[in-house]
Amino acid sequence: MARSPARSIGRSLRASFTIAAALLALPSVASAHSLSGTVNSPLPLVAYLAGAAVAVGLSFAFVALTEGGPPKEVAPPRSHRVPRAVQLLLRGLGLTAWLWVAAQALVGGSSDADVASLFLWIYGWVGLAIVSSLVGPLWSWIDPFSTLHDIFVWLGRRLGIGGGAASPVPPGWGVWPAVAGFAFFIWLELAVDLLAGRLLGLVMVGYTLITLAAMAQFGKDSWRAHGEAFSVWFRLLGRLAPFALEGSPDDGRLRRQGFGGGLSTTAWSSAQVVMVAIGTAAIIYDGFSQTQVFFDLVGIPDLVVDTALLSLFLGFLAGVVLLVARAVGTAAMGAGLLPVAAGYLMAHYLTYLLIDGQRIFIALSDPLQQGWDLFGTAFSEPQDAWLSTSAAWSIQLAAVVGGHVVGAWAGHTVAQRTSRVQGRLGQLPLALVMVALTTATLWSLGQNLVFVEDGEVVESARSAPAEPYRSSAPYPPRS
Repeated sequence: MARSPARSIGRSLRASFTIAAALLALPSVASAHSLSGTVNSPLPLVAYLAGAAVAVGLSFAFVALTEGGPPKEVAPPRSHRVPRAVQLLLRGLGLTAWLWVAAQALVGGSSDADVASLFLWIYGWVGLAIVSSLVGPLWSWIDPFSTLHDIFVWLGRRLGIGGGAASPVPPGWGVWPAVAGFAFFIWLELAVDLLAGRLLGLVMVGYTLITLAAMAQFGKDSWRAHGEAFSVWFRLLGRLAPFALEGSPDDGRLRRQGFGGGLSTTAWSSAQVVMVAIGTAAIIYDGFSQTQVFFDLVGIPDLVVDTALLSLFLGFLAGVVLLVARAVGTAAMGAGLLPVAAGYLMAHYLTYLLIDGQRIFIALSDPLQQGWDLFGTAFSEPQDAWLSTSAAWSIQLAAVVGGHVVGAWAGHTVAQRTSRVQGRLGQLPLALVMVALTTATLWSLGQNLVFVEDGEVVESARSAPAEPYRSSAPYPPRS
């Protein structure tokens, strides 16, 4: 009987997570590695690094030795229609969020009620990415750019203004425009440090105008598939999710594909692989650039130096990934690396979403940053006492190792169908890259962190997994 992709994933997950679970269950030892002032890791950091690397390495060996061939679909995927009311609700939420950001950019002040950071970095860059990976294509209907485009088209028809026929996207472009846009937002976050404020809102308004112009030129669906950074990125992450979009978002249909089903059944281009590579590299760089080691090497870099370092790191990892892709195949590289990127994102930013995401209650009480307190929550502070450091560390370890385990399965599955891979040893470059990334990521999570504010070091402390973001808050706490 043919195995389904979900069953294949389950077997490799169970085998490798046995090792990860054993690491988490071991008692404390005298040489415990302190991750914060109050919570000790059960083992020295080196034990976690070695154990996680072994878990990923064994997962490759497990899938290579137990799978006799590529997994086959047992039955055609089932299709589900998303109720029209749900689609309209999601589109309304996306449009409301965009209008709120635009309003604050025009008339807002400067406070914890800032919504540009909430909707772009917290709920978008992190929240929607996690939902896209674990559930399905929520962005397809939340997307405010498409909603604004549809509104302008409707208004044009009402006014008797007709647009010309859309031009096709040049064949050589692929998704490279989206990769460029994606890199731009990475640069804003990691080099410019544009994490909040009116300027961030104005940047989003400017990006919207460019996107609407491109949709008018090339067509809405075509630009979403090739040039709009968030649409392309979230759709790539959606290859992990159990539900995938079927046809256009306007059709409102979802296809059940099983968790990870899209990794081995969808074609990959070099541009898509590069997008996943720079997404992975950006998260690693974000973690490393906060460490005491980074500060000791380069101090507090200015914009030019930070841009150069970031560009070199992104370019280096993208180059390594493309070289490995030549050996194992582009599809195998993409399918293997995407779960790794999703795991890193959850490990580094999930607690940021859960804690800083609470600022929505501040924003609701002071929607235009005018000093209002409509609901009595404008001066509240995000609470983190409910999330223990040990629990956060366990979540991070599970996300990193779990992403690599799924990547091992997916890369192996696709590599079996690639003629350039001759035997199991042909997949060794992919395994080595993934083990190296696992070790580097967990190492950065366990380092001393340096927090910088206004060009000065304000704190240097042992890394606490519950606080992995670049700064403790976009603005100083209110008094």
